[in-house]
Amino acid sequence: QDYYGNKLQKSEDLKTNACITLARPLPKAVRDALAHVHEEVVARYYGCGLVIPECLTSCRILDLGSGSGRDCYLLSQLVGEQGHVTGIDMTEGQVEVAKKHIAYHMEKFGYQKPNVEFLQGYMEKLGDAGLADESYDIVISNCVINLAPDKRAVLQEAYRVLKPGGEMYFSDVYASQRLSEAVQKHKVLWGECLAGALYWRDLYSIAEEVGFSPPCLVTTSPITIGSKELEDIVGDCRFVSATFRLFKVPDSSRAGPGQVIYNGGIVGHERELVFDANFTFKEGEAVDVDAEMAAILRSSRFAEEFLIRAGGANAATPQGCC
Repeated sequence: QDYYGNKLQKSEDLKTNACITLARPLPKAVRDALAHVHEEVVARYYGCGLVIPECLTSCRILDLGSGSGRDCYLLSQLVGEQGHVTGIDMTEGQVEVAKKHIAYHMEKFGYQKPNVEFLQGYMEKLGDAGLADESYDIVISNCVINLAPDKRAVLQEAYRVLKPGGEMYFSDVYASQRLSEAVQKHKVLWGECLAGALYWRDLYSIAEEVGFSPPCLVTTSPITIGSKELEDIVGDCRFVSATFRLFKVPDSSRAGPGQVIYNGGIVGHERELVFDANFTFKEGEAVDVDAEMAAILRSSRFAEEFLIRAGGANAATPQGCC
């Protein structure tokens, strides 16, 4: 709270590049939406690139660690007036900045009533903030889960508030090994998103324990610390910024492998949808997928965007609704 509420006043105050990594170019719709966000919101935001999944129209989205609200105001435009975005953050000063500009943005977007709200609270305890079971389509998080001491509680709470078929789409910092006590107790390394970084293998085990599908890696990029003093403390540990997607797949959607054909219906991704590092779906092209990916596509908001055939060559299975 002290680091993000008092010590940091602008992005240039950061000591490493951990919180400013951008993994891939931004679609035009996202660039245009970003241009509409108030300059104070952008200036006081310390996120890791942008965390903007696809197929968002009318979705209910929760942003964990929303800070000054930049991603929330971006998503507000992409979900449309019928969608809704909730931001939750533990730092009072950041939440105040976000709330201060709600009216400005709703007028800018031409909305009759606000489709965003900001709450002060902890992402490990979403129930304390009044967030109900199965109330969101998507949970996003932009380089803040590393700041929470109890990562399992964060993922457990995200799983709880997601609807069946819902997605957790998040960027965070991961370490090549479990971190020493000296690193974990270093205040600047905590504020810079490094001292709380999860050993990447632990993400997979925690996700499975909580009930999520295996993590789908979307993008990754190495982090350079750029400070001899901090590098000496860290030692031979290496860090990456990575974006993952996790899905809450209901048992009823689980079957065998399948074959899917993308219909090209997602705005900005009409010719191809880069779903993760393993699957790129081109419009009209049949792709064989494993049982896990078939279940994800069948149960999630992407179901209407695909023709899904069970077993690869069999007749199409009934598709779910968005």
